[in-house]
Amino acid sequence: MKNILYLGLVALNALILLQCKTEKKENSVKEQEKPYATTIFEEGEIEAYEESLWSIVPKENSIEVITEGHDWTEGPIWLPEQEMLLYTDIPRNSIYSWKEGEKAKLYLKPSGFMGEEFGGSEPGANGLLLNSEGELVLCQHGERQIALMQSSVSEPTANYKTLTSAYKGKRFNSPNDAAYKSNGDLYFTDPPYGLPLRMDDPGKELNYQGVFRLSKEGELTLLTTEFTRPNGIAFSPDEKKLYVANSDPELAIWKVFDVLEDGSISNAKLFFDATELVSKEKGLPDGLKVDNEGNLFATGPGGVFIFSPEGKVLGKIKTGQATSNCAFNTDKSALYITADSYVLRVKL
Repeated sequence: MKNILYLGLVALNALILLQCKTEKKENSVKEQEKPYATTIFEEGEIEAYEESLWSIVPKENSIEVITEGHDWTEGPIWLPEQEMLLYTDIPRNSIYSWKEGEKAKLYLKPSGFMGEEFGGSEPGANGLLLNSEGELVLCQHGERQIALMQSSVSEPTANYKTLTSAYKGKRFNSPNDAAYKSNGDLYFTDPPYGLPLRMDDPGKELNYQGVFRLSKEGELTLLTTEFTRPNGIAFSPDEKKLYVANSDPELAIWKVFDVLEDGSISNAKLFFDATELVSKEKGLPDGLKVDNEGNLFATGPGGVFIFSPEGKVLGKIKTGQATSNCAFNTDKSALYITADSYVLRVKL
């Protein structure tokens, strides 16, 4: 009888142990399958200077953290078919991807410098964009060129084709940001940030920091040399205006140009001067995007300025970080922001 009871208890314990292990395994699987959730960015706030801001950014919306822990994020771009965000980490020479409900992950490396050692701090790709074929185009700091990734965005490889790398035989400084016109012409800026010693780098071949146009046919044109640090660049919705940021702490401004029929630019006007804010808040005029109504979302001292088409500051997405760039999703219902080590989102 005792033996029967003993064997019964052993069997019961084994069954309980097996059930516990099964429950733990199921719980572990459920935990792994749990979607990654964004968090509120407590350091930031959305500040309105005009009541009309709330028709662009709903008052109840907050700033969300998509990911953090990077060295310096830049170049955000939304891939509509994949419903995925790409962004660069320039010091890491890498591009990362992020999808709703998932953690960010490495997408492509190397992104901007193909050599073994880079003497400076910014070897990777900066601005990213898609051409009319949906192919990834990169502003490559380390290689000092505009390049095309020779693989689909769904299966990325570090295999690049040079689109342009020099003007009249002299290498670019480090192409920074770019914008496509609807006819296929590519407009881009060329400050010295990707050079190891920047303005004092012995490898600097151009004695200016230019804004260029690469036509669809491959013809390269120098548009202007009037900027000390040309950076972010974007068109108005009708493509009759071109906006360019200047990320110089001594002249922290945005300018707007008329775009002529032949693709050249003229009639430069000051759009906004933020120089006096540089000593008060982190950041400089950097990347910018334009919504369907012509409002500018432009990174600068303190975060992201939201300008009316006339240049009035409607408000600011205050990040408290040096904020580098921003990008919309497909229907412009969300703005993604790269700010120092963070990637943030504000729903619109």
